[in-house]
Amino acid sequence: MKGVSPKVLGLLAALTLVWGTNWPLFKIALDELPVATFRSLVLATAILTLGVILVMRRESFAVPPGRWPALVVASATNILIWNIATSLAVLYIPSGHASVLAYTMPLWVALLGFVAFGQRLTGRLLAAILIGAAAVAALMAPNFARYAEAPLGLFWGLFAGFCWAIGTFVVKRTSWPGMGMSLTFWQVVISLPPVLIGAAILDGLPERWPSAAALAATIYTGAIPMAFGTVAWFALVKLLPTQVAALSSIAIPIVAIVSGVLLLDEPLSLLQALAIASTVVALWLALVPSRRP
Repeated sequence: MKGVSPKVLGLLAALTLVWGTNWPLFKIALDELPVATFRSLVLATAILTLGVILVMRRESFAVPPGRWPALVVASATNILIWNIATSLAVLYIPSGHASVLAYTMPLWVALLGFVAFGQRLTGRLLAAILIGAAAVAALMAPNFARYAEAPLGLFWGLFAGFCWAIGTFVVKRTSWPGMGMSLTFWQVVISLPPVLIGAAILDGLPERWPSAAALAATIYTGAIPMAFGTVAWFALVKLLPTQVAALSSIAIPIVAIVSGVLLLDEPLSLLQALAIASTVVALWLALVPSRRP
């Protein structure tokens, strides 16, 4: 693979920072809001944010002919199932554990690419994926006992990562002429009604208004990580090879861990430090081209 441009590296760094630092904010919001209600508010905020920007930039909302089936599948796998599966996972295991499971997505991308599309992996990229897998394993290791006690949490966390991998391939292998932010806008719009129905059934009407801190964390999550972060992610999927784009996401739970250490005074274990080092090596192998004479 040729060298990655500074623009792409900057976009990747911004996405990793935005998505990674958002995980500690979940605790603030979810201490007061039920999971489905939180997800509904986040999606609604993202729709409002993206809609206003599309209007201000005078970008088209139109979906190209024949793309609606792919758009529905992309929405279901990238947004809807992700939100539902991760929400179900945190019912059985802590949210931090669930996030690590969901970010096994690069491993699913490599497996699906090989089995379904016959994609070959270079030795350098294969090494990056294996080292990335070691980083994920290091993060998962302290929680193996919890997974055994709550197998449904393990299933839903892994299922979220698997579906995200499918959605990544759908976006990558489909042509979306004329669609920029509208690609994200419509995926979120399609996903919101089922999540709203789930919130109405599972959570009912809120008994009290959330605090300013919880409301601010929710609005921020919808406006920045969900809206702009998802737009940036789909841009990376278009700009990078599928496996490289997927592998870049393994840095996000690392940033989440560091954010938890800095913002919530959470402990940093030796295994977590090992995972951070492994992630740096994996990303270097994936993003920095080899020097050959």
